[in-house]
Order: sequence, then C-alpha cells, then structure tokens
Amino acid sequence: MARSQPSSRELPDEAAYRRSAARIGWQVMAVCAALFVVGGAVILAFVFWQTTPGEANKAPQPGEIEVRLDPGELMLAATLLVLGAVLCAGLAARVIARRAVQPLDAAFRLQRRFIADVSHELRTPLAVIDARAQQLAALTPAGDSRQTVLTELRQDARIMTEVIEEMLDTASGAAQARGSAALDEAVAAVARDLGDVARQFDVNITHRSDRLTVALPATVLRRCLVAVVDNAIDHSPAGGTVSITGEKRGAEAVVRVRDEGSGIQGITPARVFDRFAQGAAPDTPRGSARRSRGIGLALVRELCAAHGGRVRVARSGPEGTEFELLLPLASGEEAK
Repeated sequence: MARSQPSSRELPDEAAYRRSAARIGWQVMAVCAALFVVGGAVILAFVFWQTTPGEANKAPQPGEIEVRLDPGELMLAATLLVLGAVLCAGLAARVIARRAVQPLDAAFRLQRRFIADVSHELRTPLAVIDARAQQLAALTPAGDSRQTVLTELRQDARIMTEVIEEMLDTASGAAQARGSAALDEAVAAVARDLGDVARQFDVNITHRSDRLTVALPATVLRRCLVAVVDNAIDHSPAGGTVSITGEKRGAEAVVRVRDEGSGIQGITPARVFDRFAQGAAPDTPRGSARRSRGIGLALVRELCAAHGGRVRVARSGPEGTEFELLLPLASGEEAK
C-alpha cells in the first residue's frame, strides 16, 4: 500500500517553534520597554526637578554652564528615544530568539527523518516474515498445535506493521488517526502476549475488564497497554503478579496496572512520564537484565493526551506501584 510522503507544509512542531520564538521576542521587548520607561522616568524627574523655581533661580557657580531646556521638547525627545530603543530591542530580541530555537528545530527535523527512514526500512522485513509464516502455515497439517502459534505470529507481524504505519504518519505530520476499540479484548490480548514473557521470569499476569468501547484506535490502545504492562513486569519480583483491571468511571474507562515491586525509586512518580527520565534500576530478574531508555511511559502519556485521555501513577510504595490509564469512552458508552 502506497504511503504519502512528508509534505512541505509546516508541521506542528515547526509552528510551535515559531510561536515560541515570537513569544520570547515579545517578552524581551516588554522587559526592555519597562527598563527604558523606568530609566526615562528617572531622567525626566531629575530634569524637571532642576526646573523647579528653587533650582532654576540659583545663581550659577563659577565654572558652571547654564543650559535652558523647554519641558515640552524634552518630553517629546525622551518619548521618541524610548520608543526607538524599544523597537530596536524588540527586533533584536526576535532575531536572537529565532536563532536560539533553530538548533531545536534542526534536531526534531533529524528525529522525524530518522523515524521515517527506520519505519520505512522495517516494513519490508515484516512483510517477508508474514509471507514466510503464511507459507509455513500452509505446510503445517490442519489440526496441528503449531497452527495456533503461526496464527499468533502473523497477528504480531500485522500489529507491528500497523505501529510502523502510525510512526510514518507521525513523522510526516499527518493528523492522528481516530477510531474505537474493545477494552476487554485489548486487555486480554496484551495479558496473553506478555504472559509468555512474564513466565520466563516467574511473574504471573492476571486480568479482568468490563466490556467497554474506548475512543482510541486498537493499535494505540494496545501500544499504551503493552508499555505499561511491560514496565510492570520489569519491576515485579520472582513469584510476583501483575494485575490488569478495566472498569467504567463516569465518562471514562479506567485501566489499572499494578505490580508487586518495591515502588518507584530514584525519581519522583510525576517524572516517570518525562522523556529519557530514568529512576533506579529495579532489582528484579527482568529489570536487572534490561536497560531503561525512559521512552515507553513518555509515549504512553503522549498517545493518551493525543486522544483525550491521560495516565498517572495512582500510588507507589514498598507494596508495589499502580498506574491508571483514564481513557475516553466511545460515543454511546457513557449512557450505558
């Protein structure tokens, strides 16, 4: 399927840079204006004080030169001087601000290009994997237990392809895709898929969810759930349990993911959603074998926010950590 290439139109982050540069310029201009006004007021106050009768009638001292100034002309000259200085400072501030954000703009352009290139290159290998899995399924006798594994393998390849398509859309500045998904089905699928990973580290996954439809595309919902559950597995000790529950709360669906680890350490709970923020590595079988990049939970927050939801740390302590995903319900679900 052909994909649209990045267009030449201004992307959201580019517009944000321009707005930021303009805002910085206006702020600097306001500061300069305040300084010039205060300085001009002090000078004018001194000059007018010198024109008071007591000062004006004082006899000149030997060697002094007496200068007569018209107050109206002095006021006009000071006003023009202040306005000119403010305009010059404002223009200079805008130029400096634009140049200051150019490295950030260039860095994000490079990041978008990298995401687009990597996503594009991954599409072909995934298509090959899917084709070979299909061939292997055709060679496997009907009723063979391996057919189930092959079906799941093809489904995983399809999910990865959808994630890559979304990454390409994001890199090209396309609008976020809209859609809805069954929460209970997504929770069950994630628990099943990551259950195989968790069992390797003696971690159990339990799940329970009401039958709800949320206003997120199925791929986006799965990405959010996978990232939070994967993080919970990292922080779960051997013999521990990761629980996933989904229920309705008002006009939202609330998904809770709880582990039995030692809690968030080395960083405040509010900062775990910051990109590249990393706390202390968990002393668990899986956590000690992996290196966190501080990206997964940041993506969850961005994906939730883009579709009207949010994610937060409900609690964290020696008994474990609980994350809450608060997701908007699809149209019609609120009344049920």
